[in-house]
Amino acid sequence: MRVKTINLALAASLLGAMASSALASTDLEKLMKDDGQWAHPRKDYSNTGYSSLAQINKDNVKNLKYSWTFATGVTRGHEGAPLVIDGVMYIHTAFPNNVYALDLNNNQKIIWSYFPKQDPAVQALLCCDNVNRGLGYGDGKIFLQQNDGVLVAMDAKTGKKVWDVKVVDTKSGASTTNAPHIIKDKVITGCSGGEYGVRCYITAYNIKDGSLVWRAYSTGSDADALIGKDFNKENPHYSALSLYEDVNGGNKEGGSFKALPKEKLKFPETDLGIKTWLKPQQVKNGWEHGGGPTWGWYSYDPALNLMYYGTGNPGTWNPDVRPGDNKWSMTIFARDADTGMARWGYQMTPHDEWDYDGMNEIILWDAEGKKLATHFDRNGFGYTFDRSNGSLVVAEKMHPFVNWAKSIDLKSGIPQKDPKYSTHQDYNAQGICPSALGVKDEQPAAYSPRTKLFYVPLNHVCMTYEPTESKYIAGQPWVGATLTMFAGPDGVMGGFMAWDGLKGKSRWYNKEKFSAWGGALVTGSDLVFYGTLDRWFKALDAKTGKELWKAQVGSGVVGNAITYTHKGKQYVGVLSGIGGWAGVAMNLGLENETDGLGAAGGYKELKDWNAAPGGGAMNVFSL
Repeated sequence: MRVKTINLALAASLLGAMASSALASTDLEKLMKDDGQWAHPRKDYSNTGYSSLAQINKDNVKNLKYSWTFATGVTRGHEGAPLVIDGVMYIHTAFPNNVYALDLNNNQKIIWSYFPKQDPAVQALLCCDNVNRGLGYGDGKIFLQQNDGVLVAMDAKTGKKVWDVKVVDTKSGASTTNAPHIIKDKVITGCSGGEYGVRCYITAYNIKDGSLVWRAYSTGSDADALIGKDFNKENPHYSALSLYEDVNGGNKEGGSFKALPKEKLKFPETDLGIKTWLKPQQVKNGWEHGGGPTWGWYSYDPALNLMYYGTGNPGTWNPDVRPGDNKWSMTIFARDADTGMARWGYQMTPHDEWDYDGMNEIILWDAEGKKLATHFDRNGFGYTFDRSNGSLVVAEKMHPFVNWAKSIDLKSGIPQKDPKYSTHQDYNAQGICPSALGVKDEQPAAYSPRTKLFYVPLNHVCMTYEPTESKYIAGQPWVGATLTMFAGPDGVMGGFMAWDGLKGKSRWYNKEKFSAWGGALVTGSDLVFYGTLDRWFKALDAKTGKELWKAQVGSGVVGNAITYTHKGKQYVGVLSGIGGWAGVAMNLGLENETDGLGAAGGYKELKDWNAAPGGGAMNVFSL
């Protein structure tokens, strides 16, 4: 009888926990649907960056004025965006990742603050500036992923720490820069450190206590990568054994591997995360140091119960060290949110030779009766998939200057590479477009269900790329390449465009002197907002691209624009504080052409364009 009583008590406890988690999930969904709030890093599960708010419109946007500003007291790049929930704004900073809760009902008075105690040495692991991409919210908690790998849950009302957990081991060279994403009763977080030869993963933790629910590696066995028998069921050719064959005995002196013709592709296969790392050099098993960082933005479809994200570069930038496809780096995954098991995966840049990290956001949308997902990749192609099964619908160049590949074959999904722009050790490949920055880096695009268009901040940068010898040492940089960067054929380093996701074509395109490194916001009045490296916050007509308003802020913008309402009034805002890869050289005073992984030379004119170095601030505007 006692055993039954205990079991009944346990069952009641489990049911209570399930009910509590369901309530927390429902609460977050309601907040995301309330356009007066900004409760998710990109507004909603679909990563649209869209709000139906329309009080600020095309006729009155010219009257926008500064409403208030808040200085963070931290220099370096302020990426991501704050959250706005029930009259409180939660702001994060670059390292040391301070958090502030501001009372919007009381002149932005600081309700509470959180100051992490991190080892300053972790800053050396952050390859492309000391950035943090934001906070997550759910179950009455604010979640912070610190740069040192610690995920922290804080009570949203008091700032008191509820629990924390160590996500990565910084001794291996790993770090964390992503915003935590709350999906149902789980906190999803990632891993950075591809330039250190780490083996990255994505992890789900229980929102209540931080206990591990599942973890999926980017490389390694199917068991480690959470890949089952039904993976890529509708597209088995995406799981080809290898797109490459050894044509000269594994000699690294250029051209060792060529693309296999479609009739030779072998599929389906298992453990591709091991088998496609062929004859690795410098390390025993290349996949064990295979990179595949997961520091981008994650999306979720509640109806399919699938979450979507991208993986990054395959370890060292010297491709001759790691022949083969290097799966599952550079891959978009769709995973069951409860178990982490992969439903489908598509590798965009097999055997990456240019550091075209594939971790940019995946935006979910519907059109013509189809459930779609669109992704603007660093490699310069805009992809649209059927998100239910991964079938490739569109793969087109985002700009004509993209030259590393001539096209993407829609049936096989294989890029048709141009060998002229391949990279090999001790060979200085010139005129590669885009640069390692990609046509778009971490700065997220937005999608409007009104115009059915995507609004995309762009880099317009090309490069020279020379892979060099670099020995792997645990916890030390393992880049193995020297880069220089320069403006693309348009003579500028950036742009902003509207993109048709079904046709794979730009509807309009505006030039920018420098990369548009700030994330986009689109509203119900067909306005698009974004910031620039040279200190401007802009509003455009979403249908035509015409600039309607701009205001100067205190430093270059690498943050994402947001909007919310307070006491019936609409506000728009953005974090300023130049940095990220594009601005890190300016912040640190780097001057050699190849410093900052090539950014110092490429962006050397920033200092002459009033792009003040980094002091972080939140800038808020209203009518």
